[in-house]
Amino acid sequence: MKLYKLLFIFIFCLFSSSFNVFSQVETPQLSPKCELNQTVGLTDFSLSYSRPSMRGRVIFGNVVPYNEMWRLGANKNTTIEVSQEIYFNSDTLSKGTYALFAIPGKESWELIFYNESNNWGTPDKWDEAKVALRLKSKISPLKTAVQTLTISLENLNTDGASLCISWDQVKFTYPFDLMTKKQVVKNIDKLMSGPSASDYYKSAKYYLNEGIDLEKALMWINKAVEIRGVSAYWMTKVQAELYAANGKYKEAISAAKVSMKSAAKEGDSSYVSANEASIAKWIKMK
Repeated sequence: MKLYKLLFIFIFCLFSSSFNVFSQVETPQLSPKCELNQTVGLTDFSLSYSRPSMRGRVIFGNVVPYNEMWRLGANKNTTIEVSQEIYFNSDTLSKGTYALFAIPGKESWELIFYNESNNWGTPDKWDEAKVALRLKSKISPLKTAVQTLTISLENLNTDGASLCISWDQVKFTYPFDLMTKKQVVKNIDKLMSGPSASDYYKSAKYYLNEGIDLEKALMWINKAVEIRGVSAYWMTKVQAELYAANGKYKEAISAAKVSMKSAAKEGDSSYVSANEASIAKWIKMK
């Protein structure tokens, strides 16, 4: 009797062990999850979606019906989170997290930002009051099929980008703008009540790059150099560029020579070369 009991325990343990081994087997998902985090200007974007593939199927009009609500992906809802307001022409999307839905058509798509993002698939009961924004875009046909659904941020610049959706042989582009310049200018103006040399330098360089109030930018970089000293050759280089941008080429050449001398002393050949090139250009413009 004891032998049978031991045999039973042995078989049970063997079965349990085998079951645990098989229960830990992982298989790849046909629609793997994708997490995209991107900063545009001063705005953070987080995109989460599952990416189905064509796998030889007819997608639009078949797997994804025309003129019906689609969760824009597979499995759990596709979501997008934005940290600041963004602007699609005259339409504003407030900061927050949204589920993305689409209504595909043969010639255009409607993209929908929905305030409720925790449900799986389309809501059992659609609530139009929870629609934050609806956008339309015409189809851009592709010569080569995109095998796997791709949602991306493209055409990035400091003041905007484009939300793009590509699958099969179609692509949809939704350009948007940001208030980056306004935010930066506001931050700079606030900071100028008691800025450091670095603050003056960063602000002046931003204004130079964006072409904003170059006289004010020159005033700031002069203050930065006054505080930090001419040994900060990266600052005197920007000072030279701002003198030139204000048409003061004699002062620009003088500042560039100061920057070049300090850069050579520190062994920074790239700044030496950049200053040499600038001086050669400005001599012709005096």
